[in-house]
Amino acid sequence: MAELTATQTFTVTDDDTAQAVGSGSLPVLGTPRLLAWCEAVTCLAIEPLLTAGRTSVGTRVSLEHLAASRIGATVTVEAHAVYAEPKLVRFTVAARMGDKLVGSGEVTRVVVDAERFLARLGV
Repeated sequence: MAELTATQTFTVTDDDTAQAVGSGSLPVLGTPRLLAWCEAVTCLAIEPLLTAGRTSVGTRVSLEHLAASRIGATVTVEAHAVYAEPKLVRFTVAARMGDKLVGSGEVTRVVVDAERFLARLGV
């Protein structure tokens, strides 16, 4: 399996809070935003597999949001491929504030032909 990994660092802003994304009432990192960050990092990690006209879509997610992150906190998300077929890759993801684990889980992505995928939807 090719080494499919990526790391990206994010700073929690007002727009990332549970209040802003509709997943709660507190001004802390919302779980939907943490999930979006994890998916974004898996998109970076899978890029080496994508030839012209190909993209990937998320098909399965399992995420535990383990610790709160305040506005201004820096969260680093890492993705590592743990299983790969030609068109399917499963990643483990981990989000940390320094040494503290904020979230962990798995994201599965499938490689598709972008034009054909959208055509099936009438787009």
